[in-house]
Amino acid sequence: MALEGYTFANARDFIGQELGVSDWITIDQDRVNAFADCTIDHQWIHVDQERAAASPLGGTIAHGYLTLSLLTTLTESVGVVPEGNIAMALNYGTDKVRFLNPVPVGSRIRLRSVLGDITEKGGGRYLFKINNTVEIEGVDKPAMIADTLFMIFTQ
Repeated sequence: MALEGYTFANARDFIGQELGVSDWITIDQDRVNAFADCTIDHQWIHVDQERAAASPLGGTIAHGYLTLSLLTTLTESVGVVPEGNIAMALNYGTDKVRFLNPVPVGSRIRLRSVLGDITEKGGGRYLFKINNTVEIEGVDKPAMIADTLFMIFTQ
C-alpha cells in the first residue's frame, strides 16, 4: 500500500522514509519452474524437489534472480512512483543487490521500500533511488536487499 500524501511535488520530503510494504506473494514450485524454463537455469536446488529435500536446504528454493525480477510488481503495489506531473517512469537499473537468505518454495515474500534519494538530471528527468528489502514471512533475516533506480520523466 502506498504512503498517503506522497506526491511528485513533495517527494524530496520523503527521502529516508518508508514508502510502503507490499502484499505477500507465495513462491510456489510452478513459479520457480516457469522461471527456470525462461532463464534456462534448471539447477537442481530450484527444480529437483527430491534431491533438494535430501540436501541441507530441505527443499527447493527460488532463484535469486526470480526474487529480483518480482521487484517490478512488488514496487508497483507499494507505489514507489509518486502521483503527480509524471509522463512516465522507467526502470533505470540496480545499484546494489545482495541475496542474503534463500527463499524456500512454499514461502511467502513481501517488499518493504524506502525512498533513498532523488537526483535531478535535467530536461524534466529525475532519478529516484529506492532501497528495497524483500522479507520472508516468519524469518528475521531478509531474502534480498536491492537499491533500484527509476527515471521519472515529468510532463
